[in-house]
This record gives sequence, structure tokens and C-alpha cells, in this order.
Amino acid sequence: MADVEPKGETLNIVIKDSTAAEVQFRVKATTKMEKIFKAYAEKKALNAGAVKFLFDGQRVQGHQTPADLGMEDGDSMDAMLEQLGGSLP
Repeated sequence: MADVEPKGETLNIVIKDSTAAEVQFRVKATTKMEKIFKAYAEKKALNAGAVKFLFDGQRVQGHQTPADLGMEDGDSMDAMLEQLGGSLP
């Protein structure tokens, strides 16, 4: 697991979508990811529930923090639209 910044320090986190567009956030290591998810969805005019977020290939949950995930300054996450359905009529 990576070293985590002290609690008062901030991290720069990048969220990339499927088009490689990036949105940067400056957050504390103790900020809940749900707050970042909502801010990302607002910037992209999306429903926050329609987007899933991955860090190092693992799905990130809203209750987690960058410290929980072992994130470091400059780390990036992937944002993907949730796909529902897929059955044939």
C-alpha cells in the first residue's frame, strides 16, 4: 500500500472518461469519494448514479476516501457510464 499524505494535506486527483477527457479535483485525503462523484457528475451534466468509478481496476465506493484507497498526488481514476439491460426483445 502506498504512503498517504498527512490528514491536512491535499491531493490532486484526475478523473478520465472514455473519451480521455480529464477533470481534476483537489481534495483532502479524508474526503469521501461520494463528494467527488457528485462534483464530477455536475461538471459533466450526468446523473451521479449512472457513472461508475474505477481506481487501479477496482470499483470505488462512495464511502471510501483517497486515504482508504492508498491514492497519491496525481493519481487518476476512470469514469464509465453504467450499462443496464442488454437483453433481446
